Amino acid sequence: MSTFVSRIVTSLVVLGLAAAPAALAQAPARRADAPVGRADAPVGTMTWGVHVTLASRWLDPAEAEGINTPFMVLYALHDALVKPMPAGLYTPSLAESFTQSKDGLTYEFVIRKGVRFHNGEPVTATDVKFSFDRYKGAGAKTLKERVREVQIVDPGRVRIHLREPWPDFMSFYGTTATGSGWIVPKAYVEKVGEDGFKKAPVGAGPYRLVSFTPGIELVMEAFDGYWRKAPHVKRLVLRSLTEETTRAAALKNGEVDIAYLLTGPVAEDIQRTPGCKLVARLDGPATFWIDLPDQWDPKSPWHDRRVRQAASHAIDRQALNQAETLGFSKPTGSLIARALEFSKFFEPDSFDPQKARRLLAEAGYPNAFRWARPCPRISRRSGSGRGSA
Repeated sequence: MSTFVSRIVTSLVVLGLAAAPAALAQAPARRADAPVGRADAPVGTMTWGVHVTLASRWLDPAEAEGINTPFMVLYALHDALVKPMPAGLYTPSLAESFTQSKDGLTYEFVIRKGVRFHNGEPVTATDVKFSFDRYKGAGAKTLKERVREVQIVDPGRVRIHLREPWPDFMSFYGTTATGSGWIVPKAYVEKVGEDGFKKAPVGAGPYRLVSFTPGIELVMEAFDGYWRKAPHVKRLVLRSLTEETTRAAALKNGEVDIAYLLTGPVAEDIQRTPGCKLVARLDGPATFWIDLPDQWDPKSPWHDRRVRQAASHAIDRQALNQAETLGFSKPTGSLIARALEFSKFFEPDSFDPQKARRLLAEAGYPNAFRWARPCPRISRRSGSGRGSA
């Protein structure tokens, strides 16, 4: 969900950031009778009203874009050697363990015994190397410039050799920054081709594909052979509902069980609706800010740092927080979300209209100013990616 906070910096004016996307849940999955003989078998259906248009490329880790959003699909269909989980940023998954050499040049991954893809094929070192080699997403150039070789030691072990020590390797390989560590079956991809794989992907995740209508709906079913444990919910449906009011209406009339990203009056209405529950994601990495590119133009009032500071002090962040995210967001003074590892927190500028007027007067604009250029651009950063909103 979006709210505004700020910090003035010399290279980029940061006037806004959102730290708490919110989800709305109406009810648990609609459940059916459990199959005879297995009390813990997955049952029922859960339908999500998602805020984005579902794209075919999101079914393939090789095209991961460097933003978190596609991973709502990738976490379901696929699995990685290691990945961010509640247990930690680099939680062993398809790999039962990994080690780094003392010189920082080699990383070795031991593949978990017995893990299989949805088509029954075992996950092997060959698949790991193949998945790295075919990765062409946002971080491909950086990774492949720094990785010298992906070595198959044996079917259950892989060594990745770097050209020189690179402390950020695991951040690129073992998180959602890229899809290079998310493993797909080599034999299957080569059999059906790249286009065929996007139409009918096979992964090693907790859900397997049932059907996909690009831009409309993705249907998945629990994979009983998932190594960790079978999901509790048998069928998972992601439905594209890009209009906020449409998502809310679908939630209220029972068409979806969860609607993601509702703001302001729409969220307030849902909060008042019997049977609905508002849940805020307080560790969300989505950030919003206002970018003032005219600050580089000496003729622009925004070129003066005092003007940018005045604009920052004129923003009532708490009022915006309450209006946009019902007070759930965490205003901050940096365009880097505090949820990200090693991020530094900065307090946002205070809401101080008097100081804003004083700074404008000092800059030569005692009565403010009118600037004929287009309005400042509002930008958004989500996870490791950036886009405009």
